Amino acid sequence: MRVLIKGAGDLASGIAKRLYACGMQVLMTEIAVPTTVRRTVAYSRAVYEGSAEVEGLCAVCAPDAQTAVQWAAQGKLVVLVDPSAAVRTAYAPDVVVDAILAKRNLGTALSDAPRVIGVGPGFTAGKDCHAVVETQRGHDLGRVLWRGSAKANTGVPGNIGGYTTQRLIRAGADGRFIPRAAIGDQVRAGQVVAHVEGTPVYAQIDGVLRGLLQEGVPVHAGMKAGDVDPRGCVEHCFTISDKARAIGGGVLEAALAVRR
Repeated sequence: MRVLIKGAGDLASGIAKRLYACGMQVLMTEIAVPTTVRRTVAYSRAVYEGSAEVEGLCAVCAPDAQTAVQWAAQGKLVVLVDPSAAVRTAYAPDVVVDAILAKRNLGTALSDAPRVIGVGPGFTAGKDCHAVVETQRGHDLGRVLWRGSAKANTGVPGNIGGYTTQRLIRAGADGRFIPRAAIGDQVRAGQVVAHVEGTPVYAQIDGVLRGLLQEGVPVHAGMKAGDVDPRGCVEHCFTISDKARAIGGGVLEAALAVRR
């Protein structure tokens, strides 16, 4: 089964690893300058590092669409810089998974593949995809919807360790992002973890730095640039999250399900 996953962030990567482990051929597409915060568990890192490993499974960045299709056919997990997913024509996937997590549909259509799966809000099953997988934390996380849409984006991050918006690290200015700490570091509230054109970027709470943008990526004021986990477990920074695993299971179900 050939699968095209649009997006290669941490949630998309959790999906990719689950599908690849089940014997599927997986090709992921990304933008030229990824802005994944949880990049230690994301294959988007392959875009600027050439390859990326997540929990022992390595993905490689292909230089062009033809090579990407060839490598995928050879059994490699592949990432391709292709924001519009134009490789779909040559790849002819059995399944398309839109895991960009843009909170809106950026161009995925029901006709893109025999089975089209939308991840999160912005999709309606039966209209622009065959199935939608719920991404909101809670009772329905990972649930497959064959009619209707996922729950609307609340704009509030999921509660972890009693914190929601306080977990986030945001850029305080426009410009290039320069980290002053590393993912996995223990940080304190008020600590400077990065600079943007000389403007300091602070952690809001104590915990472990679970995510941080790569050096040099352009950001704008207020943009999400990092994530602090108050639970303080360093191992969590380098393993796929419970949320990504649940969503990956939902996508696997949707890809293989027999509709009756």
